[in-house]
Parts: sequence; C-alpha cells; structure tokens
Amino acid sequence: MDEMEEELKCPVCGSFYREPIILPCSHNICLACARNILVQTPDAESPQSSRASGSGVSDYDYLDLDKMSLYSEADSGYGSYGGFVSAPTTPCQKSPNGVRVFPPAVPQPPPQQHLLPQPGSLPPIPRNSCITCPQCHRSLILDDRGLRGFPKNRVLEGVVDRYQQSKAAALKCQLCEKSPKEATVMCEQCDVFYCDPCRLRCHPPRGPLAKHRLVPPAQGRISRRTSPRKISTCTEHELENLSMYCVQCKTPVCYQCLEEGKHGTHEVKALGAMWKLHKGQLSQALNGLSDRATEAKEFLVQLRNMVQHIQENGVEFEACLVAQCDALIDALNRRKAQLLSRVNKEHEHKLKVVRDQISHCTVKLRQTTGLMEYCLEVIKENDPSGFLQISDALIRRVHMTEGQWGKGTLTPRMTSDFDLTLDSGPLLQTIHQLDFVQMKVPAAPMLQLEECCTQNNSATLSWKQPPLSTIAVDGYILELDDGNGGPFREVYVGTETICTVDGLHFNSTYRSRVKAFNASGVGQYSKTLIMQTSEIAWFTFDPASAHPDIILSNDNLTVTCNSYDDRVVMGNSAFSRGVHYWEMTIDRYDNHPDPAFGVARGDVLKDVMLGKDDKAWAMYVDNNRSWFMHNNSHTNRTDGGIGKGSTIGVLLDFSRGIIIFLINDEQQGPVAFEGLEGVYYPAISINRNVQVTLHTGLPIPDFYTPGEADPTGSVC
Repeated sequence: MDEMEEELKCPVCGSFYREPIILPCSHNICLACARNILVQTPDAESPQSSRASGSGVSDYDYLDLDKMSLYSEADSGYGSYGGFVSAPTTPCQKSPNGVRVFPPAVPQPPPQQHLLPQPGSLPPIPRNSCITCPQCHRSLILDDRGLRGFPKNRVLEGVVDRYQQSKAAALKCQLCEKSPKEATVMCEQCDVFYCDPCRLRCHPPRGPLAKHRLVPPAQGRISRRTSPRKISTCTEHELENLSMYCVQCKTPVCYQCLEEGKHGTHEVKALGAMWKLHKGQLSQALNGLSDRATEAKEFLVQLRNMVQHIQENGVEFEACLVAQCDALIDALNRRKAQLLSRVNKEHEHKLKVVRDQISHCTVKLRQTTGLMEYCLEVIKENDPSGFLQISDALIRRVHMTEGQWGKGTLTPRMTSDFDLTLDSGPLLQTIHQLDFVQMKVPAAPMLQLEECCTQNNSATLSWKQPPLSTIAVDGYILELDDGNGGPFREVYVGTETICTVDGLHFNSTYRSRVKAFNASGVGQYSKTLIMQTSEIAWFTFDPASAHPDIILSNDNLTVTCNSYDDRVVMGNSAFSRGVHYWEMTIDRYDNHPDPAFGVARGDVLKDVMLGKDDKAWAMYVDNNRSWFMHNNSHTNRTDGGIGKGSTIGVLLDFSRGIIIFLINDEQQGPVAFEGLEGVYYPAISINRNVQVTLHTGLPIPDFYTPGEADPTGSVC
C-alpha cells in the first residue's frame, strides 16, 4: 500500500488529508488548507468584472472564460459556487510537495487558547473570497456559504484513516501546526487526538469540556474503527440526508433538492442503485488497469533482467575486445621482432663488407708504401751499373702496383645508409579504421500471422525482425516443404519481407519457415507455420498464355475465338496432385465445329487443335460423336455429341494417374488416358463457331470413387 500513499496526501500541506473537501474540479484539499489559500478579490460581483479589473498577469491567469471548461448549473451541479475566473496576482509560496500555495489575504486571528471550535463550524469567510485549485489551478469565487458549500469527501477520509491504522505507526496530534507530536489522548466526543501541550491549550478539563471522555490513542483508534459510518448530508440543505443521485449533474442530492432546488427537472435515481452501478463500473475499469499494471510489472522484471544481461554481456564483450587488441599487439610485436632481425642482418652485412675492404686496403697500402720507400732508397744509390740492373724490374713493379690501385679500388663497396624503408602507412590507416563490425548472425525472424494467408493454391507469408534486434540483415531465405511432410526447400531468397508462392498443390498442408542472413552467416529459423491450401480448385482461363486470337470475357470465365482455325487457351492454375473436376458449358455452337477439352503441359502448341502434339491429352467432339487424342493419335470413337447448352466435364485423378471425360453428367467412353504424372494445366481449343463458359470449384461426381493418394506425388 506504500504506492497509494501519494494519493492520500494533500497537495498543499503534503500531509495526509484531514477533513478533505471536494472542489468542483474533482480534486481534494484539506479543509484547513482550503482556508489558508483563500484570496480576497478586489471586486467579485461577477466573473467578468473580476477578470476585467485584474491589471497584473500571474501564473494563474488563463484563457478567456469561453475557452475554459466552466462548472455551471448546466454541466456540473456546482453552479452555486460561482464561476471560474482568473485569480489576481498575489505572492505565492510552495508546499512541502512543491505545489504553489497562496497565503491568505486576510491575517488570521490568533488561535483561541481555551475554546475549541465545534465540529462542522468554521470561522467566517471574508467576502469576495476566491479559491484556486492547487492542482489544476482553476479559480472559483465562493458564495455566501463559503467553504461549507463544498461536499466533504468522507470516502477519502475513511481510506486515510484505514491506511494510517494499517501502518501501525504512532498516532500524531491533530492540532500541532508544524511538526505534529505523538498523541497522548483522544477525545471521543471531539474525535480529535491531542498531545499534552495541545490538550492543555485547546481542551482544558473545565466547563463543558470537562464532561468529555479522554481515552488512550490506541483505544481511540479502535473506537474509530468500530464507529458506525457517518451519513452524508446535503451541502445545500444541511439537515437533509443524501438519498438520490442526479444523473445529469452526476452528484448525490437530497429530497429537498428535488422539491425546491435546481435538480427538480433532472433525471434522478436511487442512491444505493447508482452506488452499486458505479462500484461495478469502477471494478470493471480496474480490471483493465490491473492488466496494464501486471504487464508493467512483467515489463519492469524484463528490464531489470536486461540490466543484468547488459552488465554481463558488457563484461564479456570488454574482455573479448581486450583479448582481440592484445592479439593484435602480440602480432605486431612478433612482426617487430622479425623486422628487427632483418635490420640486424643488414647491419652485420654492411659492417662485414666495410671491414673486409678496410683490411684489404690496409694490406695493399702497406705493400705500396714499402715499395715506394724501397724505390726511394734505390734512387739514392750512386752505382749506375747496379741501378740499371734492377731499374727495369722496379719500374714494372711500380706500374703494376699503380695499376692495382685502379678505378673502383678506392670506392666503398657498401653505403652507410640502410636501403630498407618500413611501409607502415597502410597499417596505420587500418588501425585508424579499426571499428566494430557486425559479428553476429541475425536473430530469427517473426512471422506476422495476421498477414499470412492462403488463397486457392497460393500462399502469402509475411515476416519481420524482432523489435529489439539491431543486427544488420542482408536478406531472407523462405523455405516450404512439399506439402506432403517431405523435406524443406528454398522458394525465395531476397531482401523483401513478404512473399507469395504460387503453384502449390490443392488440398495440401504446407510447413513454412524463414531465416535471415548477413555477412556473418545465417541465423536461426523462425517458428514453423502450417498453411492449408484450398480443398477445391478455383481457377479461370489465363489471358497471358492464350493464343492472340482467343477472346475472353466474364472475368476470364467465358472464351471464344475470332479465327476459323483452332486456338488453344489454358487455365491459370496447374495440377500435379489430388483429384480435380471442372465443367464447361457450350454457350454457342454453330456449323458443327470440333472443340477439344482436356489438359496440357505449359509449352503446348497454341495454334493447332488440342491433342495434336505430345503436350496435350484431350477429347474432341462434334454434334454426333467424340474421340480421344494425344500426339495426333485418335482413339476410342464414342457416339454422343454436343450442342448449345451441353456440359462437358473433365475429371483428373492423380492418385490413379487417369483422366475421364463426361458429357451432360454421363461418362463419355472409357478412361481416356492413364499414367499421367507431372504438372498439367486445364486446356481447351476452339474456333469462332464456339463459345464456352468455365465452371470450377465443383465437387467430385457421385459415381466416382477416388483412388488411394500417392505419397510420392511430384511437387510443382
């Protein structure tokens, strides 16, 4: 009941209601608080004068009166309280719960020290007083009755009392102004709880009050609980009890209100009956609200579970992210070690080459320097014959040594620069572009049952992603079985969320399901939907596949031709399973033509008689006899022809693989063809001398008993 506590607190004082009264706007307020927020208007002779005299604009200045919902005799029954008007500008303060409160315009007299106001009595209200509802801010000029003109909300007062008793808290003094102290006694006659200071000040044990019985607060609570329910009295006729209910004004009234007051011409009903009726209406309304509250509680549980899941998933995802980044860092460190190894190898190679060249040049320079010094010493010798003996050899050695210092000898074999350049640009760009991508497969789609349906031998399915799913979807895959409990197969792959599948078997039960996919993979299947195709085939002639000379009318049910040659037209539905029967009536039959009736493949020839090629199985008939024809082979001539008004029936039974023809409800000849398997379209061929009307959705003729169904029937 803690949630109800705010409903039981006054919007002005913020405490539990004490002697609540009902304002015309249906809001409640404590009687004492209502007196505290009274405002004395400068001139309250009429609502218009009050509005016109106000020069200032305050928070409670509203639209013109004709734009407001006024409480008057015509619509509320509170007309005696006066009209709603704009309140004049006055300073305001806020109550404990934040509602603006107007201080009284007239200073209140100090409280009496020795006299307690009798229950129901109020000090006089200043003339021209105005009260403003603290919740909806509508203003009202009081009449001569003042606050006594407002009905007391005894129901609310009783609820507050029961609520306070259920809380089992210490009872508080009802006369303390600021912080109520704990009550020590209760006066049974005054029905007021007192603390010791307030009892001494307001309820002295002398005079008339000396006869009052004071009891402990707990005993007073029990006496309150067991006290009989107070009978409400009329606010206009205080001595009369409320006994009737005015339907037009929606308020309880007394007998005198009906005899003398404004309710005399209104519709009234018994108070008890309306009490039970409104209790029932409130209970019924509460049932709906209770359902919403239950849903809200379940939703809150779902949200709280989501908070826990979000926290768990956040920790898991964060750990996954750290692991992935650490893996990238480890890979980068390994690559760094590999690149450093290559740099070290290049470094060692360069040093080796340069050091080898230094060693080689050092040895050679030493040899060259020694040869130069030796030659200089030889030149110093004064023995010509001795010099000439070795001069030629020395000259050759000098030239040979000089040649050894030829081109490239004094050029470094290796540069000091490293020719390796690390191309880190693409990697840095990749790191900067590193972001979250779709890593999960889509959730299972939800089939929209209200939009899924079957019509004839077609099925329409519609689906959508779950409302809270944020995973990207690239497309959907729709699967159906073969209508005979077989495996599923794909019938649609694309981005649309609605698909119509044509060419299904009649009188078959199909299972369907759909799944979504994206770059990460394929998601789970939706729930399986079972769909039943039409038991009986309804179809028309197909203008799209008909020969150009064919003329269709009557919603493609009636056909004729503008050519003397035979032309073929097929139905718009194909059959491959079950038993099907349809009829055609001859509307016009001139000059004894030979129309042909039967079934055909989808690629049958359209400019020859039906049955001339190997794509059709037909019976052609004139006014005297008929023949069966397939692949231009004529068989089973049978007497009996057709004329205007004749009916030709075609019975196709895939359970036996046969076709039977009827003329005027009688079988024409034996079984026409056997061993029929695959997909067949109803078809006829006519010329301009014949007009035919198609009739479908017909039951199987009574004389025929279908064979056993073929469990391995083909799928179209």
